[in-house]
Amino acid sequence: MNLELDPTTDLSFTRTLAVPRQLIWECWTMPQHIPHFFVPAPHKVTAVEIDLRAGGRFNTSFEVDGTTMDNKGVYLEVVPGEKLVFTDTYTEGWKPAADPFMTAILLLSDTPDGGTTYTAIARHRTAETRKAHEDMGFFDGWGTVVTQLETYAAGLMR
Repeated sequence: MNLELDPTTDLSFTRTLAVPRQLIWECWTMPQHIPHFFVPAPHKVTAVEIDLRAGGRFNTSFEVDGTTMDNKGVYLEVVPGEKLVFTDTYTEGWKPAADPFMTAILLLSDTPDGGTTYTAIARHRTAETRKAHEDMGFFDGWGTVVTQLETYAAGLMR
């Protein structure tokens, strides 16, 4: 997979987390952890289905301001402990989605002090979709999610 970023269609950020990479991986790949960080509070994840393999489902439902939103997608690539690529372009069984939004790429690597370098990339079909995602608050929203993830994962270390 080409990870060269295209500024017209891609959004991304990198952050260093004070939590081991394996724990971050577990949080992203085990359904019981997803509700604790996946959407910015006070919004809530209400359901999660994970079939962790290329072509396997990654379905979530969440509640935003009293409205339930279903997001059905699939994993495109799973490199244990290092990389997750998932999209809403398809649903399980490679069925095309009616109105796809983006493909997400999460990259994890170790820091020298036992933490994690966490990179999140959102790839969009068009510059307009990318701009809409940025205007919706990509950096604040995904930044909040990674802060929630780090706090939650740190609590699991105790």
